[in-house]
Amino acid sequence: MTTIGLLVNPVAGMGGAVGLAGTDGEVEEAIRRGAVPHAHDRAARTLSLLRGEDVVWCTCAGSMGEDVLERAGIDRFTVLYRPGSPTTAADTRAACRAFLDARVDLVVFCGGDGTARDVLDLVGQSVPILGIPAGVKMYSAVFAVNPAAAADLARQAGRIPCRDSEVMDVDEEAYRSGRLSTRLYGYARVPFIPERTQGGKQVIEEQDEERAKDDIAAFITEIMLPETLSIIGAGSTTARIMERLGLAPTLLGVDAVVNGEVVASNADEKTLLALLEEHPRAKIVVSPIGAQGFVLGRGNQQISPAVLRRAGLSNLIVVATPAKLAGTPLLYVDSGDAALDREVGGSILVVSGYRTAQRKRVLHPE
Repeated sequence: MTTIGLLVNPVAGMGGAVGLAGTDGEVEEAIRRGAVPHAHDRAARTLSLLRGEDVVWCTCAGSMGEDVLERAGIDRFTVLYRPGSPTTAADTRAACRAFLDARVDLVVFCGGDGTARDVLDLVGQSVPILGIPAGVKMYSAVFAVNPAAAADLARQAGRIPCRDSEVMDVDEEAYRSGRLSTRLYGYARVPFIPERTQGGKQVIEEQDEERAKDDIAAFITEIMLPETLSIIGAGSTTARIMERLGLAPTLLGVDAVVNGEVVASNADEKTLLALLEEHPRAKIVVSPIGAQGFVLGRGNQQISPAVLRRAGLSNLIVVATPAKLAGTPLLYVDSGDAALDREVGGSILVVSGYRTAQRKRVLHPE
């Protein structure tokens, strides 16, 4: 029998769909822009797959765990900590302290990189931890690739090996200004199954890499059609497409272009849906996160399931340099809509140069 401590960051990931680079310190602004919580949905999906398992659950009161367990149909659990309102990072650390006092075998948390850092502060390497991905970015390697994979890992905890996985510290202010600045925060023990646990972000900066980005940009701009909305996702490869058009990119955001002109910079989901009403023909260009392999659901939540369905999955274009693809054996989609993720299929063509592409496998660990 496994004892699991569960905590949920109820505001994790709220900034994604509304165009904020993160939610830390930006909850009120996210709400003002119309953001709605989704961490509970992600956690409930994991827990519903663990209903009936031989698990002793410990958790926090209310929105930090208790509500989600009840929603998932799990009624046998012990509340060890009662957070304040609104919940804070201090509540996360206090909850972890209570879990350690109760000698849990595993701490499962639902949140993003900030939550991972708070958990690591208290847990260290004393017990394994596992993240249900619900944040905007999630560059740390302590997360399952999606909620279903998290259930699989938690179910087998204690019977599968753990690995030391990176927890990353992302400079939120730099990120919001369009600059990615990360440092290694520490290492946590994480239950590991290949293709179930995500890797850390890989950054490649080489001369050949820059040439490949130029080639990709030349091809994509060549096939852009008039009167067609081009939604350009985050990343340095997609930014090169904007630069070739003579436009200023939002490196860590989503831009929209029609007829060579920016019609929306750093657009949120609501703006993209409005533009799709005005411009029925559309293409969406995204690039996977190096090594992790996420095409959707990490850092580009503005391109939501509603946006993807409105534009049509056939109009999704994935771009990546050969070096990035060489270090990214599998691709993943984690849009938040499992049915839509499956529609992507088992493989996808990735534009990797001028008029060249590679077919890459897309894994759906359901």
